[in-house]
Amino acid sequence: MPRLKLLIAYDGTSFRGWQSQKSDDAVQDIIERALRSICKKPVRLHGSGRTDAGVHALGQVAHADVELSLTPIQWTRAINALLPEEIRVLRARYVTESFHARFSAAGKEYRYELWTGEILPPHLCRTVCHYPWPIDLEILKKALSVFVGTHDFAAFSARGTPMPDTSRTIYDITVRSKGPLVRITYKGNGFLYKMVRMLTAAALRVASEREPLSGIREKLQHPHKTRSQHVAAANGLTLVRVLY
Repeated sequence: MPRLKLLIAYDGTSFRGWQSQKSDDAVQDIIERALRSICKKPVRLHGSGRTDAGVHALGQVAHADVELSLTPIQWTRAINALLPEEIRVLRARYVTESFHARFSAAGKEYRYELWTGEILPPHLCRTVCHYPWPIDLEILKKALSVFVGTHDFAAFSARGTPMPDTSRTIYDITVRSKGPLVRITYKGNGFLYKMVRMLTAAALRVASEREPLSGIREKLQHPHKTRSQHVAAANGLTLVRVLY
């Protein structure tokens, strides 16, 4: 069967994350229902990886094997016609059967945004984390730079599905600010469960003088000794793109 690759964006506020749930209210569930309606049979959708409840995406990637001979633009229009407005297929195209949304991925780029002002503008409340405490941006950059490179990030992953290998490589972390809006961008070969949110929380605690920088280094040097206890809010996180 032809293999269809989808580029997907969603506002994750109302959904139980990407991965299919028994409650049938994850993004994957909703798109699979649309595909089933179009194809008149169940269609399995394979994503590049899961995003947590409340996390957003601008460039999630998924694939499905389909039988209908529609053009890519017809697929895009047909699926979107059956989706809630918070989910959109941005682009569809046919790929070879060797492509796999998850296993062909070489890395991912995430963005975390926070608002450091006293009052969060209402139009940002779904996609930006409100963090109304003073932070030192230079210290924030220094704390985040410690994560760059290849490390065992077991201490910065939430308990979930056991992973045989918790080592990951972060290629780059950048910090940009415009007034009270701070944007942190992570690029790496992969991320563990809630890892980006836990890295962000740890760096913010250092930048707001709640914890010493040595605490981050200690957890990287002894990743299985102690686990970080802080997780940044889900609404500030967006999967920007998957690298292939």
